[in-house]
Amino acid sequence: MKVRLLGMLTAAMVCLSTLFGCAEKASEKDHVIIAYVTSWKDVPVDPSVMTHINYAFGHVNDTFDGVRIDNPRRLRSIVGLKTVNPDLKVMLSVGGWGSGRFSEMAADDQRRMSFAQDCLRVVEEFGVDGIDIDWEYPTSDMAGISASPEDRENFNLLMRDLRSVLGDDRLLTLASSAYAEYIDFRACEKYLDFVNIMTYDMANAPYHHAALYASENTDGCCDGAVKAHIEAGVPVEKLVLGVPFYGRGGTTMPRFVDYRRIEAGEEYVEMWDEVAQAPYLADKDGNLVLGYDTPKSLTLKCDYIKENGLLGVMYWEYAGDTPEGDLSTVLAKEMKTKKPTLCTRTTDI
Repeated sequence: MKVRLLGMLTAAMVCLSTLFGCAEKASEKDHVIIAYVTSWKDVPVDPSVMTHINYAFGHVNDTFDGVRIDNPRRLRSIVGLKTVNPDLKVMLSVGGWGSGRFSEMAADDQRRMSFAQDCLRVVEEFGVDGIDIDWEYPTSDMAGISASPEDRENFNLLMRDLRSVLGDDRLLTLASSAYAEYIDFRACEKYLDFVNIMTYDMANAPYHHAALYASENTDGCCDGAVKAHIEAGVPVEKLVLGVPFYGRGGTTMPRFVDYRRIEAGEEYVEMWDEVAQAPYLADKDGNLVLGYDTPKSLTLKCDYIKENGLLGVMYWEYAGDTPEGDLSTVLAKEMKTKKPTLCTRTTDI
């Protein structure tokens, strides 16, 4: 009897272990692929190569208590892509470089709550799945916007109020500066579904602006930015690595060049920084004149995301890619994962 009972208990423990293992596996998240799509371009979007779209942009309105949307017709057409890809999530990104009035809105309890309620109106009226806040940046006026030392704490209150009004079934995310400055993540992380790190524009030529690792040609890198966010209190599984669909130059090349327009030639040759794991264009003297990403460097960044347990990848912006989708296709191939398979449960123990 004791032997039989021991065998039954052992079988039960094995089965329960299997069930718990299945539950854990089933709860694993797929990687996210987030594409910024802008209001001012009419490039058709292929909804099969991303999981989320951040529509750029909405803004805090002139009375500091609501949302103004750039090109609402374009937003409706982007939401319409969900009929092609029912799993697609569309977010309204509020803010962007030079988009102000956040400071005044967040500082006032009534304005802040009115703004949150208007965000809910937008979600319901346009059928979007949540709100992405791109306040660049709390406490800083370098983008020519108003700022205050109290912005940091008021940002936390804004995230709290947005989560309260939007509820738990809608997405709330934000765009963060590369090295996690300006935001008190330990206070507001609990309200957020994920954090998009703007791991680009970290320097101008003669430095890379979005290199994976530090080298003599960098003044900031993706790996350092990820570690800074973890140190600031963001769980790694909530981190989304940003990548550029454009190049950034310096004195001899434009500061901003869409990837589809980047070409090597007689004057400039494409080089590879083995330490930084990043490509660049160099002049005849070997000087870095344009930093950017290619399918090769994006593949390595996807490997980094998977190896380090990040949630996924984000890019600015969809229209910068080639007509053939050289970059977006690589990200879709490398980051899309199969849905976890639910195991068959048994109650016969």
